[in-house]
Amino acid sequence: MRGLSRHSGGALTAGTTALAGLSALGLLMAGCSTGGTGTRDEGEAPKSDKVSHATPSPSATSPAPFTKVDPVKLLKADPKVSARVKAQLKPCTKDEYPIDVTYGHLTGATGQDVIVNVMNCADAVGLGAYVYRASGASYDNVFTAEETPVYAEIDRGDLVVTRQQYAAGDKPAFASSEVVTTYHWTAGAGGSGGKFAQQDQVENDYSKAVGGNETAAPVPATP
Repeated sequence: MRGLSRHSGGALTAGTTALAGLSALGLLMAGCSTGGTGTRDEGEAPKSDKVSHATPSPSATSPAPFTKVDPVKLLKADPKVSARVKAQLKPCTKDEYPIDVTYGHLTGATGQDVIVNVMNCADAVGLGAYVYRASGASYDNVFTAEETPVYAEIDRGDLVVTRQQYAAGDKPAFASSEVVTTYHWTAGAGGSGGKFAQQDQVENDYSKAVGGNETAAPVPATP
């Protein structure tokens, strides 16, 4: 019985050792297949790790710059500008002339158009408005308005001319009304030449009760 007991005890010890080894191997394999740091980890990468590829937006094309002109030289050389307006072409302060210049496209030409407004120095009343159309290296006068006071500008590709109307007793800064005329360029045959044709006209009458044109009512004397 003792011999059997010693043999059985040795067998039990060996079996226990074998089982312990298998258990350790099983834990090691489980750690490799399910752990967060094992070499067998698989799956989709976190969204924060993805590289985003932005599509570059096309750059906007900058419009061609306008060529600046000398408006005083342009007006003095123009036979269509009256002697009365040319006499007003004097600097108000130092070399600052009472002239507004606008560059744009009015006549459908490949070149630019230039609007020149001449005013007086005292109260900026418009003396004349002119439109010049580029023709090669020179400019042609295609519109002239010298009905004082007058002012021209571009509105959505059309020429808009404002002529203020004064009644007796009106102050220079407060006209009684104004007439706003819109002109559209009509090209000639084959695209050459052309002229401005009147498209619309609006007259605005201003109130006498505001703006300093009203006549104050007499104040009754104190009894």
